[in-house]
Amino acid sequence: MRRRKKPGSEEKLLSKDKLVVKEPEKYKGKWCSVFQQIGEIHVEIGTGRGQFITTMAEKNPHINYIGIEMKEEVLLRAVTKAEKKQLENIVFLWFDANRLIEVFEKGELHRIYINFCDPWPKNRWAKRRLTYRSFLETYKSLLDKQGEIHFKTDNEKLFEFSLNEFSICDLRLRNITFDLHQSDLKENITTEYEDKFSQMGKPIYRCEAVKRN
Repeated sequence: MRRRKKPGSEEKLLSKDKLVVKEPEKYKGKWCSVFQQIGEIHVEIGTGRGQFITTMAEKNPHINYIGIEMKEEVLLRAVTKAEKKQLENIVFLWFDANRLIEVFEKGELHRIYINFCDPWPKNRWAKRRLTYRSFLETYKSLLDKQGEIHFKTDNEKLFEFSLNEFSICDLRLRNITFDLHQSDLKENITTEYEDKFSQMGKPIYRCEAVKRN
C-alpha cells in the first residue's frame, strides 16, 4: 500500500531553502561550496528526526554534516531541530541512498553514519540492507583514504550480517561492541530509536569499518 503524504508536507520541506538542498546533483564534487567553511564532510544515511546529526553538528562546528532522508514528514522534523539550534554546518537531502553516486564524487566524504536502518529480515531481502556489499562498495568509493563507516543497530542478526559484509569488502573493523551502553565508548550520541530501545532494555550493537590504506 502506498503511503499517503500529509497535506502540504512537501511544500513545507522544500520551502526551507537554507537547509534542504534542491537539485543536489549540481554539487557533486563541490559540496564544500555549500558550507561556510572547508572541512570534513560527514553524512548520515537515514537521518530520521535528526536528534543524532544535529547534536553531532552542534558539538563539532568544524565538521560539515549532510543528513539524507527519504520520508519528507520525518525530515521536516530534523530540519526544524537544526533551525532551532541555528546550525550553520549542516544541510539535508530529501533523497534515496541508492543514488549516492549521483550527488557525491569519489573521495569526497570522510565519514558515513548508518544508524538503526531497516533490517530487511528475510534472506531474499538481503540486497536491500544498507550494509549489503553493493552499498558498501559505493560507500568505499565515496570515502577519502582515511574514510570510515560508523554503524549502530538494535538487531543482532543484522549486526552479525553487517560484520561479515564489512569483512568481505575488505574494511577494517574496530571498536566493536555488542552492548554499547555498557561499553567504554565515551561521548556516545544517541538517536531517537536508540533512546527508545535502550529504555526497553535492548542492547545496542555498534562498530566502525575503516578503509584500508
